[in-house]
Amino acid sequence: MALDVNTLFLVTIYVEAMLGLLLLFAWIQNASIHAVAWWGSAHLLRAASVMLFGMYGSVPDAISIDLANGILFTAFAVMWTGARVFDGRSIQPVYLFGGAIVWLFACRMPLFQESLDARILLSSGLITAYTWATAYEFWRGRSEPLVSRWPAIFMLFAHGALFLLRTPLSLALPWSPTNQVFDSVWLSVLSFEALLFTIAIAFILLAMAKERTELRHKTAALVDPLTGIPNRRAFLENAAVLARRQAVEPQPVAVLLADLDHFKSINDRFGHAVGDHVLQVFAMSASEALGPGDLVGRLGGEEFAVVLNDVSREDAFAAADRIRAAYAEAAAAVDGHLIGGTVSIGVAICDDGLLDVAALLAQADEALYCAKERGRNRVEVASLELIMERARDAAGARVAAASAA
Repeated sequence: MALDVNTLFLVTIYVEAMLGLLLLFAWIQNASIHAVAWWGSAHLLRAASVMLFGMYGSVPDAISIDLANGILFTAFAVMWTGARVFDGRSIQPVYLFGGAIVWLFACRMPLFQESLDARILLSSGLITAYTWATAYEFWRGRSEPLVSRWPAIFMLFAHGALFLLRTPLSLALPWSPTNQVFDSVWLSVLSFEALLFTIAIAFILLAMAKERTELRHKTAALVDPLTGIPNRRAFLENAAVLARRQAVEPQPVAVLLADLDHFKSINDRFGHAVGDHVLQVFAMSASEALGPGDLVGRLGGEEFAVVLNDVSREDAFAAADRIRAAYAEAAAAVDGHLIGGTVSIGVAICDDGLLDVAALLAQADEALYCAKERGRNRVEVASLELIMERARDAAGARVAAASAA
C-alpha cells in the first residue's frame, strides 16, 4: 500500500504538537528537570516546521523550504541543548542557532539554490550533526545509572544515520511521474520514519526524566545528605546483601564501629558548621582507606560503621588503625581551626563467614566502649575475654547501684 505523504505530514504535525504539549505539561508537573521543557519545545518547533513544509507550492519557497528548514534545524538544536541541560552542562547559543544561520545564509547563494543535491546534503548533514551530538551528550552522562539512556542513544544514532543517507537515497530512488516533491519514494520513507522516531523518542525522553526523579528519591532515602555515604538504612541493607552472599561463599568478615572523640565539645567550641565539616572529613578518610568490596555508613550523629570483607583479624585491626590515623591527620585542623580530632574504633571479627551484622555491631560496641575507657584515639578488637570483662564491669556497676539505693 502506497504511503500518502500529505496525510503523513498532517499526522506528523498533530503528533509533534501533542507530544510537545505533553512534555511541557510533564515539565510543569516536575519543574526540577528543565530538559523536559527544552524537549517539549523541540517537538513544537518541529510541528511548525512540518506545517510550513506542507505549504509547499502555495507559499514562496523562502517560507516552505528555507524558513521551514531553519526552524527544523533549530528544533534539533533545541533537543541537543536539552540533552546538555539534562546532564548539567551549559547552553551554547552559538550552536543553538548556528545550524539555522548557516542554512539561511547558504540559501541566499544562487549556486546553492539551484543545486538540489547541495541543499539535501547540507540539510541532512546539519540534522545528522545535531542528532549525533544529542546521542553523544547522553553517552557522556552514562555514569548515571539510567537504563533509558541506552535506547535513546541507539535511536538518535540510527535516526542521524538515516538522514545522512538522504543524498544517496534521493539519487537511487526515482521520482514519481508527477515529478512532485510529495510523491517521491524516499521522502515517503523518511516522513514515515520521522513520525515513528518522534513518537518513540518523546516517550523515551519522558522515561529518562521519570527514571532520574525516581533515582533521586531513592538516593535521598539511602544516602546521608551531609557526608554523602550510605545512611543507617542503606548500610544495613547492603550488609544484609553481603550476609546472603556470605552464606553461599563464606569468608571472614570484620565489623568496625567508630565514634568521633569529644565531638560534642567540637560543636560547642567551634560551631555546628565546623562540626559538620569534621563529620565529612571522617567520612572521606574512611572511604579512602577502604577497599572496593568494603561497606561504610553513618549510623547517626558521630557514629559510623564499616564492614570489611575477606579479612583476617590482623588485617581488620590494620585497616581500622589506618582509618584512625588518616582521620587524626585530616582533622588536626579544619576550616582554619586547630581541632585535633581523633576517633575510637571497636572491631568485631566473624571467622566462620556467617555474618550476623546485629551481633557483630553489639560486639564492636563493647570494644568501642573499651577503647573510650582506655584513653580514646585507639582501636580495640572484641574478644571473649573483653566481652566477659565488660559483663563483669556491668554487673559490678548494677550491684553498686543497688547497694547505694
